Amino acid sequence: MRSLFLVIICFVMAASAHAMPSYQEIKDSYKKSDAVLLDRHGKVIHELRVDPKGRRLDWISIKDISPSLIKAVIQSEDQRFYEHQGVDWKAVGSASIKNLFNRTPRGASTITMQLVSFLDKNLKPKGVKRTFGQKWDQIQAAKDLEKTLTKDEVLETYLALITFRGELQGIAAAARGLFGKEPSGLDEPEALILASLIRSPNARPEDVGKRACLLKDVMKADTKCEDITHLAQKTLSGPYSVKQTIALAPHLARYLLKEGKASVASTLDGGLQLFASEVLKHQLLAVKSRNVNDGAVLVVENKTGEVLAYVASAGGISPAGNVDGIRAKRQAGSTLKPFLYALAFEKKILTPASVLKDSPLDVPTATGIYKPEDYESDFKGTVSARTALASSLNIPAVRTLSLIGEETFVRKLSQLGFGQLQSSEYYGPSLALGSADVSLYELVNAYRTLVNNGIWSQMQFTPQNGKCHKRRVYSGSVVFLVSDILSDREARSTTFSLESPLSTRFWSAVKTGTSKDMRDNWCIGYSEKYTVGVWVGNFSGEPMWDVSGVTGAAPVWLEIMDHLHKDGPVVSRRQPEEVIAKEVKFNNSSESDRMEWFIKGTEPELPEIEDKNAAYEPKIAYPVRGMIIAMDPDIPEDRQRVFFEANTVSNSYSWMLNNKLLGQSSDIISWRPAAGNYTVSLVGPNEHVVDSVDFIVRGD
Repeated sequence: MRSLFLVIICFVMAASAHAMPSYQEIKDSYKKSDAVLLDRHGKVIHELRVDPKGRRLDWISIKDISPSLIKAVIQSEDQRFYEHQGVDWKAVGSASIKNLFNRTPRGASTITMQLVSFLDKNLKPKGVKRTFGQKWDQIQAAKDLEKTLTKDEVLETYLALITFRGELQGIAAAARGLFGKEPSGLDEPEALILASLIRSPNARPEDVGKRACLLKDVMKADTKCEDITHLAQKTLSGPYSVKQTIALAPHLARYLLKEGKASVASTLDGGLQLFASEVLKHQLLAVKSRNVNDGAVLVVENKTGEVLAYVASAGGISPAGNVDGIRAKRQAGSTLKPFLYALAFEKKILTPASVLKDSPLDVPTATGIYKPEDYESDFKGTVSARTALASSLNIPAVRTLSLIGEETFVRKLSQLGFGQLQSSEYYGPSLALGSADVSLYELVNAYRTLVNNGIWSQMQFTPQNGKCHKRRVYSGSVVFLVSDILSDREARSTTFSLESPLSTRFWSAVKTGTSKDMRDNWCIGYSEKYTVGVWVGNFSGEPMWDVSGVTGAAPVWLEIMDHLHKDGPVVSRRQPEEVIAKEVKFNNSSESDRMEWFIKGTEPELPEIEDKNAAYEPKIAYPVRGMIIAMDPDIPEDRQRVFFEANTVSNSYSWMLNNKLLGQSSDIISWRPAAGNYTVSLVGPNEHVVDSVDFIVRGD
């Protein structure tokens, strides 16, 4: 009786106007659950879900939807859709009469009537079902909507807004989420299942299958019922997923795309992003047998600071692909050395021709003796600062840090953009060899400072029209010297040979780094136009097996640099006015005579560079000055020993302890300690004391 009463009311009540939105207004208000990241050319390079409340993909035009689906939906929901003007009065009347005799009421809502309830929240049922007033308003709204929209526009909008299953809203999300297809590719069984889901989106698979089979019979479709039920069970029993159509920059997308933004234009180059990602994956697979699983690549344009490639992990081949390897902090290794030598040049403590000792070194620290070693575990003797930096020799770097001061170096690193640094006391002399934790992001921008005439500025992920904060960190003359050294293939050959992945066919400056226990490989380098940084290792922190910067990260760096410069040569850097060239000759050294660059005022008066340290200076290695040796109460006194060590180049030196001869420096001196104050001396052939150390032995 209630439904019949509603029919009567529909005829006798005065019509009321309902302002319905236009088709374009509806489309403009449609919000996808996924935002897209665009590259610098306007191409989509990544899709990212930003709305957790529902899954809505692209708005699909009616012409791009499978005819099978359209036919099935109309048959299921509104058989006379193309015949009425929003309300199917025949269906209303039929439903009203049948409801007089059925306990379960049957509705007569058309597709248009369902659609207006999506568009106007006031038309949604306030309880289990709509009130008479709501039903009347729904009817009037449906009639008004069809005065604004064409039939195809109504059906297209309906299929964009209807919920099919769980959180899948719209035909695009349903087709991709359930069947991994675009709506245009849906076949008849899939269309029948989707149409059957509209009335009960979360129904059991077997119930959906039965409903789809009934729909098939009504439509006289050729599909077998068992095929439909099998497909429904297979598709609806387990979890579904909407696979991304494109996912080139997941980490940067999460950084840039926020809810409310449909798209963001980035500075990335989609082609370069894809190329860098593939090169990284190829290299990681090549060294996987050496326990190398992860890597990252960052490419930036020097002049603008615009990031062109942001490959923060190896994606699917990585055991931790969601980690951002560009932002993650790792031990810097030798990659900080250019900034150390730049500071020494800036303070005019060193020049590229300055001679440094690559010889055994013991540095007393609060926690013991620090004994740096070179990567190849040998010593090159005396070398120039140019060779020491280009060949990445460790001991000369530690000596350089001692000349500059650890606190001064920490301050300079902060100016270069390295954040969250500890105090200089925390690092000690190991800071010269990169004991600080840094990110690839920070390193690349710091190296970009070297190529940008010593001026630091922020990198950009979105177009900024040249607006960014800048500050000078080094003078142009200082960074010219450092860049020239890092581009010097011959100076690099002491460690890396003349031909290596660091050698390019165009001008470039590059530095590698390997952290303690081979946990991190770095290769950072630049040309006039681009700076490229590469890290390889393991996000877990596990060490790699026999992998250096040259064999791990450098091949990736070289291939990307070659790709960037494939269209033409790059000219070398211009000499600043404050820099002059002068011939230098090295006496008693393996360094060859050459023309060397100097900041004006630091060049030598004579071409000969005196090597005052041609031979190793004899030095006591152990014990160190001021050392306190505590006797172990758990070891019998007659079994306790102290071993004296010295660095000498001949066997003609002797040990003296409190002016008493102990033996020759060539012998292993094993001394039984006793409580007291001592002075151990190293005496030369002419009985001249060349080194002495005071130390204390404490008893119980």
